[in-house]
Amino acid sequence: MTSSITLLERIGHALMTASAWPGRVSSWLILPIILAVLVAVAGTMMRMGELFGWGFSIPLFGTHLTISGLAELQWHLFAVIVMLGGTYTFAEDRHVRVDFIYAKFGSRGKAMVNIFGDLALLLPFCAIVGWLSLRFVDLAYRSGEQSDYGGLTDRYLVKAILPIGMAFLFAAGLGRVIANIGLLLSGRPDEPPVVHISPVVNPYEAPHG
Repeated sequence: MTSSITLLERIGHALMTASAWPGRVSSWLILPIILAVLVAVAGTMMRMGELFGWGFSIPLFGTHLTISGLAELQWHLFAVIVMLGGTYTFAEDRHVRVDFIYAKFGSRGKAMVNIFGDLALLLPFCAIVGWLSLRFVDLAYRSGEQSDYGGLTDRYLVKAILPIGMAFLFAAGLGRVIANIGLLLSGRPDEPPVVHISPVVNPYEAPHG
């Protein structure tokens, strides 16, 4: 029985890791965002309207890249980082939580809280928002939504990040449920909470050395 439970935990952690991988990769998008900001600022100072033109249509960019398009690109890339990076943050357990109660629980208590929260809140939220956002993306695709200021085209591409991000977050949440169920069924003793005590510093004490 122990091996099957260990397998449950491994499956859960593997699902969380696989779901978080796109978010980890998306963190590198901060570099093109910085580059886009620098080029946009320099182009604005030089009163440039169109930066590049290539004479044929490219998805998202169209036939040219303008200052407006570059400004919109910054927000598009930021949306990708937020929607995919959130899953990575969740899988690494670095997301914001109210810890004044949760931190006092041992490993099994935390597992039960996580299972309840994921099943009652996280997974339904991801499913509902993901499902409703499909219509949101479809409408943008059918209407050919694009910038009103000569910026980027094919706005449905960036809007599609919403259901994709919800799908990855749902998978990560499901993986955590599986892993925590495996932990509860493992029969391992409860691990006490880790308490971090910061040293008390006397402001009136002279520094050593």
